[in-house]
Amino acid sequence: MPMHSLGLCDRAAAPANPATTSQGMAAAIASPAITSPADSSHVCPSSSSAVVAAKSPAHSESRTRRILGSLRLSTRRLIVLAAIVLGMRIFVGEASVVPTASMEGTILVGDHLFMDKLLYGPEIPLVHWRLPALKTIHRGDIVVFRYPKDVTETFLKRVAAIGGDSLEIKNGVLYVNSKPVQEPYAVHHAPVHSPEESWGPTVVPEGKLFVMGDNRDNSSDSRDWGFVPMSNVIGEPLFVYWSYDAPTARWLDENPGHRISFYASIAGNFFSNTRWSRTGMLL
Repeated sequence: MPMHSLGLCDRAAAPANPATTSQGMAAAIASPAITSPADSSHVCPSSSSAVVAAKSPAHSESRTRRILGSLRLSTRRLIVLAAIVLGMRIFVGEASVVPTASMEGTILVGDHLFMDKLLYGPEIPLVHWRLPALKTIHRGDIVVFRYPKDVTETFLKRVAAIGGDSLEIKNGVLYVNSKPVQEPYAVHHAPVHSPEESWGPTVVPEGKLFVMGDNRDNSSDSRDWGFVPMSNVIGEPLFVYWSYDAPTARWLDENPGHRISFYASIAGNFFSNTRWSRTGMLL
């Protein structure tokens, strides 16, 4: 084929001379065709090579456009996904871990909870406006709220009394509006005559909440730092999606090296330290 193509090219470039045709044919029969380096400049490219050479720049440009288009599409999808996740976290709910034992008996150290925020009037970022609350808080509800002494911290407690209620604790029994409250969730370790088991009486101001931990002898709550404004409530826990057995000190340790070591230990003990029976537990 290469020789055939070369012959076609030469014939097209130089018209035949009748006077020399017979001599040329004899010379061609007598000796094989030899192409010198100088002759190579006259070789015509094949038709397929010409097509590839013509199409290569356009093909490369088309491929570049496809790659850029794919990157733009992926970027848009990531932005949309990030906006959905952020919107869910701000307005619908978020995940959190319980690092302390103040609610033990109901919620354990290491319980990872999904919290509902939508019904409690979520706050719009930057402008700090809150949407209207759709749920009324009742006695006995477990709520997540911003700590009145430092709003950058969030606490989890049970509502013992609401605005307008009179409250008193006598010998470990909670009285609201002079009536004893049945609290099957409450845990008491101290003797009933200890100071921790008696408190009050007091009247809860309107727009405030009196909250306590279920672990009554190991809870910092309204008995220590006072009432919680209703506007500080940001949500309620719905269910436990994962529970990992580790002490409070490990969850609260902010040292970077210790955190890395802790996460590594979770990876190594995931199956043995996970409390599988609590997965999916409703609160």
